[in-house]
Amino acid sequence: MDLRDKIQLLPDNIANQIAAGEVIQRPASAVKELLENAVDAGATEIKLVVADAGKSLIQVIDNGSGMSETDARMAFERHATSKINNIDDLFRIRTMGFRGEALASIAAVAQVELKTRRETEEAGTYIEIENSIVKKQEPVAFQVGTSIAMKNVFFNVPARRNFLKSNAVEMRHIADEFIRVAMAFPEIFFSLTANGQEVFHLEKGTLKQRIVHLLGNHYTSKLVTVQEKTDYLNIYGFAGKPDTAKKTRGDQYFFVNNRFIRSAYLNHAVMSAYQEMIPGDSFPMYVLFIDLDPAQIDINVHPTKQEIKFEDEKIIYAFVQAAVKHALAQFSITPTLNFDLDPSIQKLDAVANPFTDEKKENTSASDLYNTFTQKNQAHFIESKSELKHWKDFYPQPKDQPFKSLLSAHQEDVPGRLEYEAAASGITRPAETKLQLLEDAPLLQLLHTYIVAPVNNGFILIHQQSAHERILYERYIAAAKGKPIASQRSLFPLTIPLSAPDVVLMQELLPDLKQLGYEIELFGKDTFAIQGTPADVDSGNEKTAIEQMLEQFKHFNSDVKFSRREKLVRSLAWQHAIKPGRSLTQKEMKTLADDLFACSQHNITPSGNPTYISFKTDYLEKMFGKG
Repeated sequence: MDLRDKIQLLPDNIANQIAAGEVIQRPASAVKELLENAVDAGATEIKLVVADAGKSLIQVIDNGSGMSETDARMAFERHATSKINNIDDLFRIRTMGFRGEALASIAAVAQVELKTRRETEEAGTYIEIENSIVKKQEPVAFQVGTSIAMKNVFFNVPARRNFLKSNAVEMRHIADEFIRVAMAFPEIFFSLTANGQEVFHLEKGTLKQRIVHLLGNHYTSKLVTVQEKTDYLNIYGFAGKPDTAKKTRGDQYFFVNNRFIRSAYLNHAVMSAYQEMIPGDSFPMYVLFIDLDPAQIDINVHPTKQEIKFEDEKIIYAFVQAAVKHALAQFSITPTLNFDLDPSIQKLDAVANPFTDEKKENTSASDLYNTFTQKNQAHFIESKSELKHWKDFYPQPKDQPFKSLLSAHQEDVPGRLEYEAAASGITRPAETKLQLLEDAPLLQLLHTYIVAPVNNGFILIHQQSAHERILYERYIAAAKGKPIASQRSLFPLTIPLSAPDVVLMQELLPDLKQLGYEIELFGKDTFAIQGTPADVDSGNEKTAIEQMLEQFKHFNSDVKFSRREKLVRSLAWQHAIKPGRSLTQKEMKTLADDLFACSQHNITPSGNPTYISFKTDYLEKMFGKG
């Protein structure tokens, strides 16, 4: 039996690597920590330089206060911080970094070079650290401020490095973290350079200018000022007008004491302020800052400090909701109440024929009224009540059990039973295959539906859903095999995009080319549309690309799809014929024929029916002839 002691202290370098796994999850995590440290140092200019999406280099250069030689060495020790001296300081935190873990974690998973100098010193300090061990320390000539460069992130943790995503994905995360810090401090100059190319150059300015520079010029005239001051908290910032709402959550930012946070609860407060002004599946743009006493919040609940706890969430919720509602109302965006009575209301029975005492006595004397007004009797109906059995209202054929029209109709919804049968392993009995009648004319209803006669009745085709299925199968075939022919534009259109969208577009360019789009980078943040698929109507190429990107991001939350699948679904949804468009006989016929030529013609890629069939026997039953 082994009687030796088994519990040992972890070596410092292993303990640091374990801690680093919480703080530095990907290159973007290090970007966030380094930028926040630069802000805390009082910098007025902060430059971020990355190479290979941060995998080979992340460097932050600032003109802040700098560090002494001793502080520079101490900064990389675990739990070393200049922000906390006693326990009470934890309740008065107004700085960005304070836990003393960031630099120690970075030094544990990367090769770090630090240059720093204070204004009172003639020479700066140069420190080189690898795997938490100081390799070199010497004086260096350097301007006032600090430069920290971390190279070869996760070089000593191969498992973590293997889990990093593609450069385009990691760069998007870096851009997101950069935007969140830069948004909160418009009075500081920020720049981001990736692989030698400047992605962001943000001069000092107002919050509105910073928002427009970061999120796009299309917000210039679309922002509503939000500002409410109270003794408990201050709320300020901007909210987008309802017509800027998108299908994705992208442009939504909450800051508490200038720190970016995530809060589904507060997001719900903003969404409720926009209620009935935007569609239910859309998300408004907002950049909102909440300033309150640090004692009212706990920001030390998550390693990334992006989740915080409020002492009283309900008060914050109410203030946020009221502030946004007030801002929208001030700019005449919310509907206003009209207290002038509509004359037509006077003619309604409720006004013209009031409920008299006689009517009230007759009603209250009935058995039905008594049944439902007795305590605890809401579930009980006496047999002597005036209610007839509900089935008595529906005469039934003697040889057939009663079946509601609704259930009969649901049985014939294409795709539903096929899905259920596939899920349960049940094989459906063989049915007569639907076939369009050759020379029968088609009819368009409400500029949305197409009535098409078939061999055993007729079908009602939803033109957008049907076209979406056709395009989806066409794009899938093109993505796997022969590319779709491209039609070159005589006058190429340019489309400016925000920095995260530029990175996304560059990631999608090879697949878009396969699908017939000729798009090239034209400057730093603009693309030129040189060609579009030959079978796509010209005239709205720019809008189509913008909406395709939004739809792609909408699908992006679903991890089960590959990038190509998301792109194909986005394009099929975007280019499908929308409701409201009038179709000729030839167009309707082509659409119906192409639909039935699909390998799976009854449902859209997302599982909605493309048509509903009305069989002859079902129609007979509807008219009581069956």
